[in-house]
Amino acid sequence: MYRTIGIIVTLVILFSILLALIALTVSRISLSRHVWLAGFFAAILDFFYMPLKYFFYKFSDPRILDKWMVSLKNISNRNDFRKTTKRMIIAPHCMRSMDCPASSKKTGIQCVACGKCIFTELKRDAPKYGYDLYIVTGSSFVKHVIKEKDYDAALLIACDYELNKVMMGLKGKNLITYGIPMLNDGCFNTEVEYEKVIETLDMLSSK
Repeated sequence: MYRTIGIIVTLVILFSILLALIALTVSRISLSRHVWLAGFFAAILDFFYMPLKYFFYKFSDPRILDKWMVSLKNISNRNDFRKTTKRMIIAPHCMRSMDCPASSKKTGIQCVACGKCIFTELKRDAPKYGYDLYIVTGSSFVKHVIKEKDYDAALLIACDYELNKVMMGLKGKNLITYGIPMLNDGCFNTEVEYEKVIETLDMLSSK
C-alpha cells in the first residue's frame, strides 16, 4: 500500500513539474507572439508561484517570472477587457515629480496637473478613453480604489512584480486587469513609455 502511495506521489510531483515547465515555456513565448490557452497556463503559474519564485531567485532573476506571467495574463484578458465599460487606470506614485504639490487621501494622490510629471498627460488623456485615474502609494490602496465605483476593468501601470501581485490580488474580484510595465523599478523617478500607454489605450478600446 505504501509503495503504491509513494508511486502516486512521485507521479503527481513529476506531472506537476512537467506542467510548470510547459507553462513557463509558453509564458516566455508569449512575450513575442500570441499563445493559446494563456489563461490556463497563467493559472498554473499562479498556483506554483512561490516555489517558482524561489527557483528564479536562486538561479536567475525573479522579475523575469513576473514579466512572463504578466504577459500571459494580458493575452488572456485582452478580449474580455475590450468588452468592459467602467474602467480605471491604477498607476504608482513613484512616477510623479519629486516636488509634487498634490495631496493624498485614501484613494491615492490627488493630481493637480501641475505639468511637472507624466501624470499631467495621463490625467488629461484618461477621461478621453473613458478611464478614471488613480495614483496609489502602495498596493494596499488598491482595495480602497475598487470600492469607489462599480468598476469592471483596471489598467495597471507598475513594475512587473507589482503588476503580477495586483493581478493575483484582484483575481476573483469581477475585475478584468491588463498591465503596462514601467521602464525601470524603484521607489522614485520611475518611468513608463507614454507612447506605449496610448497605444494600449487605443488597442483596448471597445470594438
